[in-house]
Amino acid sequence: MQRRTLLGVAAAAACALPGLAHAAAGAARAAYPDKPIRVVVPFPPGGATDTWCRLVTAPMAEALGQPFVVDCRSGAASMIGSEAVARAAPDGHTLLFTISSLVQSPVVFRRAPYDAEKDFAPIGQLGTTSLVLACNKDVPGRTLAEFVAAAKGRNYSFGSYSPASTGHVFGQLFSDVAGLGMTHVGYRGEAPELLDLIGGRLHCALVSMTSAKGYLLDGTLRPLACLGRQRLPSLPGVPTFVELGYPEDFAWSGFVGMLAPAGTPAAIVETLAGSFRAATERAEVRRTLAEQDFILQWLGPSDMVREVRRARQSWAELVERTGISAE
Repeated sequence: MQRRTLLGVAAAAACALPGLAHAAAGAARAAYPDKPIRVVVPFPPGGATDTWCRLVTAPMAEALGQPFVVDCRSGAASMIGSEAVARAAPDGHTLLFTISSLVQSPVVFRRAPYDAEKDFAPIGQLGTTSLVLACNKDVPGRTLAEFVAAAKGRNYSFGSYSPASTGHVFGQLFSDVAGLGMTHVGYRGEAPELLDLIGGRLHCALVSMTSAKGYLLDGTLRPLACLGRQRLPSLPGVPTFVELGYPEDFAWSGFVGMLAPAGTPAAIVETLAGSFRAATERAEVRRTLAEQDFILQWLGPSDMVREVRRARQSWAELVERTGISAE
């Protein structure tokens, strides 16, 4: 009788183990996050990417009950900060908030300290944005055609917020198509680039509406043309490059989003994606993004996986076709 009783107790315990394991896993998931979350922005403070990151992580911190600490870690055309996250522990406490430079820089530099598709677990895309070619107010030319006429035969310079970035490649492509032979000046972030553009140490640059809108509207900088297929709401009189007869390449659009290291548990990715999406639905977030002419276009984790792949492939094709390199 005693043996049968012991066997029954053992059987009952064995049956309970899966339930206990499931409960323990649920408790572990419920405990996330249990400490501050570090979000790496691979550019200096004060630029567009830093601004967007702080805008969405503030409501995410409120929802998840832990502070989000923004860590601006620039260098190597955004690859230093991106690599740091790729090598971080996949526990959901180190994240990357970045733009298409994630896939662009390795292609242009012909070296890859990480694999954009294999080393990250996308959490979500915030949307996309357009860049505007702007010149210093003292540079001759009120239209793109007038600027080109003034620049030909002169040693003009164009800046970019990072080598290998959208601003670099399309600035170079514009210079090549227009036959200007401009000199590229690369910066570690948009804030120092804007300082030199406003101060007259640069002739032109492709800038974001997030950082440069005020200067474009008050006449400090003169907008000439924008990337993408649609004119920007705040600059309805400024045509797109494609409208002006430039190649379809100038219709390029990239992504802005958040990623975790590969191997981050699916439950944590889902938790982060849910709070990220909820942040994009906040009225103040939508209003601020609209004021910056930002195109809010949420994509969840699986859709962003495909977007990263698309951006990487289309960028590689563009760079191969144009022969642009930052080596």
